[in-house]
Amino acid sequence: MKKEENIHHKFDSLTDVHRAFGLPKPLHPMISLINNINSQINLNRLPHSHILNFYKISYRLQLSGKLKYGQDYYDFDEGGLMFASPNQLIGSYEDNGENAGYSLLIHPDFLWNYPLAKKIKQYGFFSYSAREALHLSDTEKATILSIFKLIEEELSGRIDDFSQDVIISQIELLLNCCNRFYKRQFITRKAVNNDLLLKLEDLLEEYFNSEKALSQGIPTVQYLSDHLNISPSYLSDMLRSLTGQNAQQHIHNKLIEKAKEKLSATSLSVNEVAYHLGFEHSQSFSKLFKTKTKLSPLQFRQSFN
Repeated sequence: MKKEENIHHKFDSLTDVHRAFGLPKPLHPMISLINNINSQINLNRLPHSHILNFYKISYRLQLSGKLKYGQDYYDFDEGGLMFASPNQLIGSYEDNGENAGYSLLIHPDFLWNYPLAKKIKQYGFFSYSAREALHLSDTEKATILSIFKLIEEELSGRIDDFSQDVIISQIELLLNCCNRFYKRQFITRKAVNNDLLLKLEDLLEEYFNSEKALSQGIPTVQYLSDHLNISPSYLSDMLRSLTGQNAQQHIHNKLIEKAKEKLSATSLSVNEVAYHLGFEHSQSFSKLFKTKTKLSPLQFRQSFN
């Protein structure tokens, strides 16, 4: 029998969400901005675990917890932003801490026929977890709140032929600002991110030295993010900010490093090296090796010798 806690409530429309909060119907069927700055709405009325059929951008006046890097704590008291994409499971973090803030809900159909419909999928922070929220400085907070207020004014005003264009532009401005602010967050948390980078290197080193690749294959980005306790998207974006390369490229770099060791220091055949590194087919290994080094595995071994 399926356990009760494994059943997630799904909200298919903005009206469903408004009804759950005890609010009137949304002013627009495909976009809604819920203003809860004064905490007049009990956001805890949503099910502990639920799925939305639309994008959600939530601003909280306060985010509980502090971010530690090095020997110090880095904590913005001015709240922050959390993001969710359609069909993403939203857990019980919605029930914790201060509820005051804004929630912007955007149905994907609202973006249809606009470039943003495709571009929005490129923003990695829609796949971050709650603990990877965007913490805002005073200046950043003022910027975000001003955009929310512009959207609110447009929605509460007279809807005309220009309304959707104006709101789409404001959403894009909001997302671009968030992208910029996340880059700042990666920089200000550089010490803790460097610590994660060291842990990543140790994790990959241990994986190949223990020959887990023999039984489990090539390590995946999901495997690394699970062991580092961060989401795959955050891991890749964090690595790009530090090294210019994503998580998959880091895995490939470690593969080539280990391949060079085995080709230069052992008598293993190319097929055996590929197998020890987790490749099912040696052709895939040889292709990756040549792409990265401009030499085939055999050519590298001969040049080394």
